[in-house]
Amino acid sequence: MTTQFPSLSPAQKKELSDIAQRIVAPGKGILAADESTGTMSNRLQKINVENTEENRRTFRDLLFSAVDPNCIGGIIFFHETLYQKSDKGVLFPQVIKDKGIVVGIKVDKGTAGLNGTDGEMTTQGLDGLSERCAQYKKDGCDFAKWRCVLKISDACPSALAIAENANVLARYASICQQNGLVPIVEPEILPDGDHDLLRTQYVTEKVLAATYKALNDHHVYLEGTLLKPNMVTAGHSCPKKFTPQEVGMATVTALRRTVPAAVPGITFLSGGQSEEEATQNLNAMNQTALHRPWKLSFSYGRALQPLPSPPGKARPPTRRRHRMPSPPEPRAMVWPPRESTQRSAVLTRPPCSPCTQLTTSTN
Repeated sequence: MTTQFPSLSPAQKKELSDIAQRIVAPGKGILAADESTGTMSNRLQKINVENTEENRRTFRDLLFSAVDPNCIGGIIFFHETLYQKSDKGVLFPQVIKDKGIVVGIKVDKGTAGLNGTDGEMTTQGLDGLSERCAQYKKDGCDFAKWRCVLKISDACPSALAIAENANVLARYASICQQNGLVPIVEPEILPDGDHDLLRTQYVTEKVLAATYKALNDHHVYLEGTLLKPNMVTAGHSCPKKFTPQEVGMATVTALRRTVPAAVPGITFLSGGQSEEEATQNLNAMNQTALHRPWKLSFSYGRALQPLPSPPGKARPPTRRRHRMPSPPEPRAMVWPPRESTQRSAVLTRPPCSPCTQLTTSTN
């Protein structure tokens, strides 16, 4: 016999729903600034800047000061970032909140091998998660992110990997909601391989179906969640190239078959795509003739933070403020965007230029 034991009060549900709606308000998306220390090292090496805590702080200060709240609804922080301060001595979470942007935090502890599979993985970090979420809520966070990774090959993803990662995501989401954090559910299917568009669509549907079955089993309140999936694209080694319109149609079709309408928004990861590719594909999704009951937006990291190498002698990040243009009224995207001139050793264009072209209206 099925018995219902309410896990969230009406007040808790309203708070979670309101936070999710703020993040995916029309024309807005998420800036994924949750790079680990190791990832930041790779970023800074490209511009010959030493990976020190001060340089990381300076880079983040530059990035956050340039963010326009008209096109960014939420920013995902790394643990270190949450406790760093701006040049004015203000904690970064407060800097972001003063702009009316929601603060989020990465809470997973990375991946680990899944025994008995062909190199597949699960994600660690459930131990102590409730206590960490409670502390992050006190420290100013209102949403969280947890990434699971699956791959496509002749034998992958296996049923075990799909079920394990779906269950981990559901457990994480339930714990987050109990502590007042909106969970971003991220089952990423890696684009490595030579599989075509139809193969990716099929796997995406299987993974998302299992994920939402697990979320239901764990009594997760869907109106207080967001989904961060991969776009349905062919593998990087696939000899056939697909248009943004084909990618958009395949992605929206997969979502319509698996994601409940109760989910307020879907914020796509860029998956290693260039800012141009990621923007064109997202725009194509929002232009499809298919009905879309959720807002379709972005949760980009690299696609919003290009770091071209500066000419001449490298120097540490210098603070130069960039004024980002306000987003236009929703319309078909015009590509390419206006070229910008180099103005800083670290950031050479407004980091949110793709979002100024974004149409997020539902059909």
